[in-house]
Amino acid sequence: MALLVLKFGGTSVGSLERIEAVARRVCTLQQMGHRLVVVVSAMSGETNRLLGLARGLDLDASPEEMDVLLATGEQVTIGLLAIALRKLGCAARSFTGEQAGIHTDASHAKARILTIDEQPLQQCLATGQVAVVAGFQGRGPDGRITTLGRGGSDTTAVALAAALKADECQIFTDVDGVYTTDPRIEPKARRLPRITFEEMLELASLGAKVLQIRSVEFAGKYRVPLRVLSSFDEGEGTLITYGEPSMESPLVSGIAFSRQEASLTILGVPDKPSVAAQILGPISDANIDVDMIVQNTLGDGTADFTFTVNREEFRRARTLLEQVADELGADCVQTNETMAKVSIVGLGMWNHPGVARTMFECLGREGINMQLIATSEIKISVAIDEKYLELAVRALHDAFGLAQGADVSGMNNN
Repeated sequence: MALLVLKFGGTSVGSLERIEAVARRVCTLQQMGHRLVVVVSAMSGETNRLLGLARGLDLDASPEEMDVLLATGEQVTIGLLAIALRKLGCAARSFTGEQAGIHTDASHAKARILTIDEQPLQQCLATGQVAVVAGFQGRGPDGRITTLGRGGSDTTAVALAAALKADECQIFTDVDGVYTTDPRIEPKARRLPRITFEEMLELASLGAKVLQIRSVEFAGKYRVPLRVLSSFDEGEGTLITYGEPSMESPLVSGIAFSRQEASLTILGVPDKPSVAAQILGPISDANIDVDMIVQNTLGDGTADFTFTVNREEFRRARTLLEQVADELGADCVQTNETMAKVSIVGLGMWNHPGVARTMFECLGREGINMQLIATSEIKISVAIDEKYLELAVRALHDAFGLAQGADVSGMNNN
């Protein structure tokens, strides 16, 4: 039988009833002969509750103590799930991140896993027990508790699957797989039975919320088969794996989008090789991520330079860019705080230059102006006015025939 690493998110363990339902599912798998490691998140809402408590005392609480506090959310869940499993007669033992042998760097609140000593979990599995592990946390080099950042339980699960050489890592969430796009925007969206790591990584980075980006990177690096399943319904879910596209692979696998975009343009900067570094240097130093970038040369010795950032970083980026504009003697800074990004993703796009034309003609028919364009071998992204986002997603979904064979009956939109 298989060695499986199962991960259950906050909504999957959001109440005692949900924890009991998870326990029944786990017991069934154990009775089938599978060896199981179960990684859990904090109960839904618990991390925010703990954050609220800390902020009630100090808005600038130390990251080290915040990690100590936030790690307790997952520790509550492992204890409760182990209790529920034992009540059902299923031998189980709980592990904190440190007890599970997870060692990280010292970057509190955003630590990265360095090594895993899998012996404690191997010993637990050898005795026929289910290992219940707290996600999102580990032990830093100084012995202190560290946390991996939002969504870090996905990364914990994939990292453990890699270390244990598990047959599959299964991520249970409130949806039954990866869809061609968000069914709340396009009801004809179709669940994908299979998708590659490359495509999933692009979808996750471009706005799809099914999986945390780092977990997909980890799975791809260590070739861990990854499956997304619903904790509320039965089904095969979506298998994320490696492999080249076949001749029958669709040109476009899915459409991702992000509402939280803002653009900034500095007009009339000197047209010289170093200007991009001068503009983006202060932005990078402030740890602000830049997404799409366009530079237009005007022919009079000047250029216009445009880039996008997440809307949460917009005000800081604008302040820095205005300072840069003064230093460079630029004409002015223009901004747009109501942008959105829509992206098509697919390995099948590699050898089909007509994909871009189909996308641009589709948006043109709908009267949607593309303000910025970014491409790679497996994606095309465009920045548009946010008010056109849902129209763009539905039109592109139809243009690339993604609704064929649609089956969204198992989708949970809560």
